[in-house]
Amino acid sequence: YDPDDSNAKEGEEMGLKRFATIEELIAEVDCVDIVTPTLSHYELAATAIRQSKHVFIEKPVTTTYEEAQKLQNLAAEAQVKVQVGHVERFNPAFKHARDFINAPMFIETHRLAQYNPRGTDVPVVLDLMIHDLDIILSTVKSKVRRISASGVPVVSETPDITNARIEFENGCVANLTASRISLKNMRKSRFFQKDAYISVDFLEKQSEIVKMTTLDGEPDPFDIVFDLGEGNDKKKIEIFKADIEPSNAIQEELETFAQAIKNDTTPIVSLDDGAYALNIALQIMEKLKVNGHLIEG
Repeated sequence: YDPDDSNAKEGEEMGLKRFATIEELIAEVDCVDIVTPTLSHYELAATAIRQSKHVFIEKPVTTTYEEAQKLQNLAAEAQVKVQVGHVERFNPAFKHARDFINAPMFIETHRLAQYNPRGTDVPVVLDLMIHDLDIILSTVKSKVRRISASGVPVVSETPDITNARIEFENGCVANLTASRISLKNMRKSRFFQKDAYISVDFLEKQSEIVKMTTLDGEPDPFDIVFDLGEGNDKKKIEIFKADIEPSNAIQEELETFAQAIKNDTTPIVSLDDGAYALNIALQIMEKLKVNGHLIEG
């Protein structure tokens, strides 16, 4: 289905069947993958769910949190699976590091992109930062207590570079920076927790885990040992940097969606996860004024 005749003609020339309406198309399938502009996510997803179809929706899940809540209610009533396309959950570097992340207390993320005029119609928080929001919210098992943010519109009408600070009830603090006017691309996150530091490079698909463990016996000549004083165990530093096999994260997330349907299990990135990330992203945007100053409160 495509409302544009010229686009639809290209599909027909490739032997694809053209449907007259989106409703007719949805009626003929088992599930849909919604990769349209965000403004149309809610209507398309609601249409599919009302026909009891399983739905995969690209991030951000909807335009407003209220729309996301409506989809949650519809999906629960229809008993269908809904997965949101937060693809970084399937990045092999994060998958390798995930098992080592345990109760982080400080998280710092940088997601920087080179300027592309085609992307400035979407706020940088919803376009870039929301990836890191989903990662953080999936690893910090605590409610958000306070949010502050600042941003500067450099080349567009909304902030092109934004920094947000999220404080959780358990004391964890996350500091996020997203920019679409950088000279180079960067997608890095660092997690600090008791006796460990975990670094994830989502762009280069590399991760590094630095752990402090209690020294048992005499140290190896090449060990990095810390003597914490009388009455304390000696600690040594262990560094893990695995050879990570490349993978197709987009294909993998769709495969896990299919498995969730077949096995009647909760998708890895659920509709609740997508709604939560959107809710926090919109709260960050509420803290931003167009002129880039911080809104108090």
